[in-house]
Amino acid sequence: MLENTTFGRTIDLLQRSMDVSVLRYEVIGNNVANADVPNFKRSEINFESSLKRAIDSEKSEPRLQLATSETGHIASWKRSDWRDVTPRRVLDYLSTSKNNGNNVDAEQEFMAAMQNQLRYTLMTQATAFEFNQVNQVLK
Repeated sequence: MLENTTFGRTIDLLQRSMDVSVLRYEVIGNNVANADVPNFKRSEINFESSLKRAIDSEKSEPRLQLATSETGHIASWKRSDWRDVTPRRVLDYLSTSKNNGNNVDAEQEFMAAMQNQLRYTLMTQATAFEFNQVNQVLK
């Protein structure tokens, strides 16, 4: 009922972002727990950039129309739905910070955990604000 309204979209985006934040916290915890394991590669969650691309694709039109003659051809532009965006866990193979092949930097992970916690707190406050706005309208 509310999914096609601004309120519904905002709440859905906030809920998805909070879910990603919880997943990100689990990944950070896994990275810290394996900080001393030889050849362990840290992971991170990619979500925001994919979500931004999907939202931007809803607003824009293709700049260049390309014709495809075969179904196997790669389309030049495709509109994507922001509801289909899912978080991706990505391994960092490019960096090595220790001689044993492990690339987990505990300080960096703790900073990421703090940023993640602040982001989660902000999203819960935004969600509470949205529901307070609805409550004010209903009064």
